[in-house]
Amino acid sequence: MKSRQSIVEQVQEYLKFKRSCGYQLEAPGKELMLFARYAEQTGHKGPLATELAVRWAKLPKDANPRYWATRYDIVRRFAEYRFLFDPATEIPPKDLLGPSKQRLSPHIYSDEEIAALLQAASQLTPTDGLHPRTYVTLFGLLVSTGLRISEALNLSRKDADLNTGVLTIKETKFRKSRLVPVHASTLYVLRHYSKLRDSCHPGTRSKTFFLAEKGTSLNYRGVLYVFLKLRRKLGWQEADKKPRIHDFRHTFAVRRLLKWYKEGDNLDQKILALCTYLGHVQVTDTYWYLSAVPELLAIVSDKFENFSIKERRRDTP
Repeated sequence: MKSRQSIVEQVQEYLKFKRSCGYQLEAPGKELMLFARYAEQTGHKGPLATELAVRWAKLPKDANPRYWATRYDIVRRFAEYRFLFDPATEIPPKDLLGPSKQRLSPHIYSDEEIAALLQAASQLTPTDGLHPRTYVTLFGLLVSTGLRISEALNLSRKDADLNTGVLTIKETKFRKSRLVPVHASTLYVLRHYSKLRDSCHPGTRSKTFFLAEKGTSLNYRGVLYVFLKLRRKLGWQEADKKPRIHDFRHTFAVRRLLKWYKEGDNLDQKILALCTYLGHVQVTDTYWYLSAVPELLAIVSDKFENFSIKERRRDTP
């Protein structure tokens, strides 16, 4: 007779399964292992229980309640998986400790803001070096493609096909790869930057497409430092919704959706293509852009109102 798995073994099995599906679960995986070891150290026996999840989630007494909710939600998802194998497992109620995630309202860049940012980036020192050209090209690529900043920084030279204008984005957020075609104007800028980069650092060992002034690969912390410096210079630091690097991605998606709507395209069909282009795992993540911006929310409201009018007319004798 097969012996019952320990809770540590159950968690290890769960993480192996989820990662095989493309989920990295680095931080959540560490938290879940901490939970499993806590359960075993406290002598917990039998199926997972809500009381145990709550007790462990609130162990850091002085932590932010949202951190408690995050830890609780990690265990809740594990319980949903375990229920498939052991119906005696208690699935903790959703949001018992409050919401674990809060999506920040995005800032949608205007044409004027994008132009101002690129102009400010072009004035970075040394003005005659690679540094300003790198940031103008990097920020321009994010705006024109909606790439995640991590995807742009990890982009290798061999994965940027400057003949066809197709970028191969490998091992992204969910360990999936995809092809991202770029506009002709974007391709022109990428080609120009590539020639300048190679002339500045012909012997660099770095394989990434974007290079720092010294010929090394860019890292997120350095890029964030430069962006925040430019944000302060432009006076955006005092805004109610301070623009973020990730908002380039929101801006791309929103502009694309608005363009399709104004051209009379079927948004339900087009959004599937956008989901693939952006590398979203779930189409609901792409649909979120419809409700995140007032302009798009108004579009949804207008579509529903027109639908209601047609229904009323149909019912009228």
